[in-house]
Amino acid sequence: MNDLRAERLQVMLSPEELAAIDDFRFKHRMPTRAAGVRELLKLGLAAAGIDAVAGVKSSDFGVFGRGPEGHVQGNNDSED
Repeated sequence: MNDLRAERLQVMLSPEELAAIDDFRFKHRMPTRAAGVRELLKLGLAAAGIDAVAGVKSSDFGVFGRGPEGHVQGNNDSED
């Protein structure tokens, strides 16, 4: 296994979502669903203006701040 793909992500999909992924991967001649999902993730992240390069951590995206006790939720200006 490639060291850059050491993490497994399990996702539950509806039949329609799975069909859309299969249609995408077949149209783009991708060998597996995993390859199709990885490509769709890259495209989605790029569309959101995020450069998905190896070694980038979620904390680098500014979603969560990191304090002395680990991750803490950042200020998202939402009411509880």
